[in-house]
Amino acid sequence: MADEEFTITGLSSSYAFLLMVVNNKPGVQPKEIGQQMQLTPSTITRLIEKLEQKKLVERKTNGRTTEVYPTDKGLQLEPKIKEAWMNLFHRYTELLGKEEGEKLTSNIYDAVKILI
Repeated sequence: MADEEFTITGLSSSYAFLLMVVNNKPGVQPKEIGQQMQLTPSTITRLIEKLEQKKLVERKTNGRTTEVYPTDKGLQLEPKIKEAWMNLFHRYTELLGKEEGEKLTSNIYDAVKILI
């Protein structure tokens, strides 16, 4: 369902989520992205490289750390990413019912806060 809704962004849901993290926190380190997404460093590196190829993010070295920044093109996708999230929410809420859909969203949000 998620990947279907995220087709409006031209990205899969994983790439769109990573871009959303970078857009919301320019200069974020790959390690923090990995913690938020619960993915291994090698997977995060691969996702970032693909977004760099699409000119949506760029990496900058700051001393011994690498930071990831959105490009203007990446920032311009933010409204479409938010639209895709809302479409996904409405879609699973239709299946689960409003109360269960909102509960699912709340539980996922709470779990992400704990995992970070």
